Amino acid sequence: MRYMMTYDLMETVRNTNQWMGASALAMASYPAVAMFPSPLMNMMAAWGEVTERTFSRMVAKPDWGIRTFTCEDGKDHLVNIETVVERPFGDLIHFAVSGRKQKPRKVLLVAPMSGHYATLLRSTVKSLLVDCEVYITDWHNARDIPVSEGKFDIEDYTLYLMDFIREMGPDTHVIAVCQPVPLALAATAYLAELDPKAQPATLTLIGGPVDPDAAATDVTDFGRRVTMGQLEKMMIQRVGFKYPGVGRKVYPGLLQLASFISMNGERHANAFSEQIQKVAHGEASDHDKHNRFYDEYLAVMDMTAEFYLSTVHRIFKEREIAQNKFIVDGHQVDISKITDVAVKTVEGALDDISAPGQCIAALDLLTGLPDSKKASHVEEGAGHYGIFAGKSWRHNIRPLVLDFIDANQRAPKKKAKKPANKNAAA
Repeated sequence: MRYMMTYDLMETVRNTNQWMGASALAMASYPAVAMFPSPLMNMMAAWGEVTERTFSRMVAKPDWGIRTFTCEDGKDHLVNIETVVERPFGDLIHFAVSGRKQKPRKVLLVAPMSGHYATLLRSTVKSLLVDCEVYITDWHNARDIPVSEGKFDIEDYTLYLMDFIREMGPDTHVIAVCQPVPLALAATAYLAELDPKAQPATLTLIGGPVDPDAAATDVTDFGRRVTMGQLEKMMIQRVGFKYPGVGRKVYPGLLQLASFISMNGERHANAFSEQIQKVAHGEASDHDKHNRFYDEYLAVMDMTAEFYLSTVHRIFKEREIAQNKFIVDGHQVDISKITDVAVKTVEGALDDISAPGQCIAALDLLTGLPDSKKASHVEEGAGHYGIFAGKSWRHNIRPLVLDFIDANQRAPKKKAKKPANKNAAA
């Protein structure tokens, strides 16, 4: 019960700040206030607007905002977001462009489950939509999933990926970003053993911790220092009474957000101070650079406790993937069983989340894969975000990934000809 009270206390603090912001904005916006002009009232209204927006975004799932797409014919076509596979903890969705001929490249983007929604990859989706049929894993907020749906840990995550790849077929090109990189590798290896015909054509791994010990970062150092008991006591709470997942153990999104912000506290404080000044002087807009970034950055989701704890314990502490000892559903996955899937790793030279060396370690585990099907790229001057959504992705990495996909595209199977009907001429 005390953990539920802590969860509800955080929500109460968030809700109170949202209310205070809305109240300040409303009070400073009364017409009567204009009778006594004062810059203080403008600042109060600006503070209220920024504060209300900031705290309201923390509990709202962002919209994809991809409604139309301009095709080769010069016309705007509607983009329909279709659910292909629906599961309690996450769905497989497809960005279907109405009226457009189906693209030969079929891409599955594996979004991270690390505190933010899959919409964090919105710009990645948009950039691939030009040349590909794009699918993505849309993970659900754990606070909204009833306890009756059971657990969800990294083994369940891996099994979900396997089912999604099976659904899409063997001509699929998987692109895993950040946290799911080692699990996408494991899912592909497990398919190679259980259902070889369902393996994807290519697997692109972008900035993920296959071997966290290959290069130290603040994330890996934290994983080594803290014990699992400390982690569970400090980070895990039960969902409060407000949400459908009441009673479920989670790593709360609001707690994660506090950690994110504390890593660059001064920079965030300056950003909000500058935004308040801009609003007060009428220089801000609803979709300016600040709001576009923070509307996404502040929108956090809860992770199931078992997923968070098993990630730290098995991926970072025990290094089960790095040592090729990962077990899924009682079976030890052997990464060397991947013999027919082309694999490419992408890293950012300035990545401080998953440093260079952590991701490329996957290629050393692929002992059954010929060198001709292995590739790697290190993007100079790029940080973590840049390698999948920034300028480096758009200008350099995306073209390289598409070339890699084209070079390893599987030829479509020819349909068997039906035998001629001998009686047809009779």
